[in-house]
Amino acid sequence: MEVIIQPNAELAARSVADLIAQSLLVKPDSVLGFATGCTMEPVYDHLVRKHQDEGLDFSRCRTFNLDEYVGLEVKDPCSYHYFMCRRFFDCVNIDKRNTHLPDGMADNLEAECAHYEQLIVANGGIDLQLLGIGQNGHLGFNEPLSAFRSRTRVQTLSRVTRAQNAPLFPKPKQVPRRAITMGVGTILEARRCLLLATGVEKADVIAKAIEGPLTAMVTATALQLHPACTIILDAEAAGSLQEGDHYQWITPEQNGLPIASKYVSSQPGGATPLLAVKP
Repeated sequence: MEVIIQPNAELAARSVADLIAQSLLVKPDSVLGFATGCTMEPVYDHLVRKHQDEGLDFSRCRTFNLDEYVGLEVKDPCSYHYFMCRRFFDCVNIDKRNTHLPDGMADNLEAECAHYEQLIVANGGIDLQLLGIGQNGHLGFNEPLSAFRSRTRVQTLSRVTRAQNAPLFPKPKQVPRRAITMGVGTILEARRCLLLATGVEKADVIAKAIEGPLTAMVTATALQLHPACTIILDAEAAGSLQEGDHYQWITPEQNGLPIASKYVSSQPGGATPLLAVKP
């Protein structure tokens, strides 16, 4: 598990965008797993700018989103379909026929979940999966007690998750109670996982995910099992790490790792990404 600690949320988001861009440059037909939410908005902003200013090409990539609410139409402003189109798909040269999100309006939700799994396999699996983390430690909508082998399925949302997402809806009671989500097992099959967390409100759960014991109560701890997982934090989100000073002290060279600049472009003001590895 690689941990990159950036001084602020802006540099953390830029680092994530740079890693996604590098994946596309190496493999233009990459299969990218995407996430939604306020934390991800600056990541998509940076990717859009890279497309507009640097010619970053999305024409050959294929995408799969982590989740979608059950019962929301594609054009509902609160749906993740709408979010992805407004924040990203409509702003770059991606072929929308190659973009995939679960259909929360499907007549047969179980069949839709199975179909989504089949689509991922048919596209060769996910090369790079972007992830956020919920305040209760969920990945996607894999709420506490989700099995580490779980697959794409309908998940009942916890009170914590619904409260966390309530500000994004006109009224709190409009937050759906269910969603379709990739399973933890589905996520762990991605060739590389990339998690972004920013803000002091994520500090405690990030410490549990990185340094705590494996537990289905905090599904993000499953990432400790992944052979190629990078976690990018700002200083606030890293604030509760017991080994935070150690992570920042260890340089990539000391660990025998590739230097961070291989993955992350130079930052203004001389800020250097800090990378460490949790054994």
